[in-house]
Amino acid sequence: MADSPYSCVLWDVDGTIADASAGILPRLAEVFASYGKPAPPADELSLWIGPPMFESFRDRGGMTTEQAEQAVLRYRELAARDGYAASVAIYPGIPEVMSALADAGIPQATASSKPENQVIAIVEHYDLARFLTVTAGARPDTAGRHDDKATVIRSALDRLIAAGVDVSRPVLIGDRHHDVEGASPFGIPVLFADWGFGEPSEAEGAVAHVATPTDLLPLLLPGS
Repeated sequence: MADSPYSCVLWDVDGTIADASAGILPRLAEVFASYGKPAPPADELSLWIGPPMFESFRDRGGMTTEQAEQAVLRYRELAARDGYAASVAIYPGIPEVMSALADAGIPQATASSKPENQVIAIVEHYDLARFLTVTAGARPDTAGRHDDKATVIRSALDRLIAAGVDVSRPVLIGDRHHDVEGASPFGIPVLFADWGFGEPSEAEGAVAHVATPTDLLPLLLPGS
């Protein structure tokens, strides 16, 4: 294994590995239209990308708990209709960084608030699954809610341990305050992806800002 300050790397997906906004934003508008509600302004919709969708419908969309649960189920139907990997673009440089980590023997996992079946579809479609030891995402309950970020991170770590991975020095790469907050209970440092959808203020608590995916390499594999 190459010299690295980290024993394994956890990846957020939306806004970090993939830009799914081209598909997410129209589906959100369609869900709101089904309630007879106007969609949020376009400049706000990007803030919906990354957090659990139930929380966004409830807290940002002004829906009741019941409405938010129904909206998530409707959104899932639309995502399945469109195809989970449709309208998704992988950020330039991400495959090369993941490949370099794999070549260096650094285990990798996703830890995404996106439903796990969608994460699997994306990483398989774009041939990124081969770099991952674990593909972890949010798992829904019957009400349409999903695991929060801390729960997903715990699942990713547990599954890495089960695979024999050293998780003593993990790092999380993410683009929203949910990533920083979710990693905090585990003492996991966060590299904040400035190319994603988060506001600069959301990086508070992260150990570093990273401007582009390529800029991750000196932090993850110094001396490479």
